[in-house]
Amino acid sequence: MAAAAVWKFDSSDGELLVTTGVTGPAAKMGHRLTLTMSWRATVRWVDDEPAELAVTVDVGSLEVLRGEGGVKGLSGPEKALARSNALKILDAEKFPQVSFKSADITRSDDGYRLEGVLEIRDTARPHTVELHVDELADAWRMSGETVVRHSDYGLKPYSMMMGAMKVTDEVTVSFAAERAAG
Repeated sequence: MAAAAVWKFDSSDGELLVTTGVTGPAAKMGHRLTLTMSWRATVRWVDDEPAELAVTVDVGSLEVLRGEGGVKGLSGPEKALARSNALKILDAEKFPQVSFKSADITRSDDGYRLEGVLEIRDTARPHTVELHVDELADAWRMSGETVVRHSDYGLKPYSMMMGAMKVTDEVTVSFAAERAAG
C-alpha cells in the first residue's frame, strides 16, 4: 500500500445491523427487532496503517428486517409501525444521519481499537469500537459489535401499555464488511 491511501466503501460491501431488546412486565408480548440502515465509510491510511475513519449512517434508510419473540410473528403493518416509531425516536427528519469518527486507531490482537466520537441527533459522545479483522490473501474481512444506550444520547426508547413493554435502553450495533486488499 502507498504511504497514504483512502479506502471508501458502503452498504454494498457489507451490513450494519441494530438489534433491540424488550423489557418490562409484558416483555414476552414484544418483538426483539433487527434493523438495518445504509452506510458509507472512509478510511485514510498513513504508512500502511489506518489513521482516520469516518462512518455515516442514513437514518431514513432504516428497515425492519425481522422481529423475534412476541405473541405472534411480526406482520408487515407492524414492521411499518416499528420503522415509523424508530424514525420518530431518532428525529430522522431533523437529524438524517448518525456518524462515528475516529482519529485514534490502534492495532489490537485481532484487529483495531477505534476510539472516537459517536453522534446521534445533536449529541456527540466518546465511543470505542473493537474491529475484528481477518487479512485474507486477497481481501480484508472486518466485523465488530458495540452497545449503544438510548439514554446516552437523550433518546427515549419506545414503550407501550404505560411502560409495561418497552425497548431496552441498550441496543447492539453490529457491522460486517469485506474489502479487496490493496
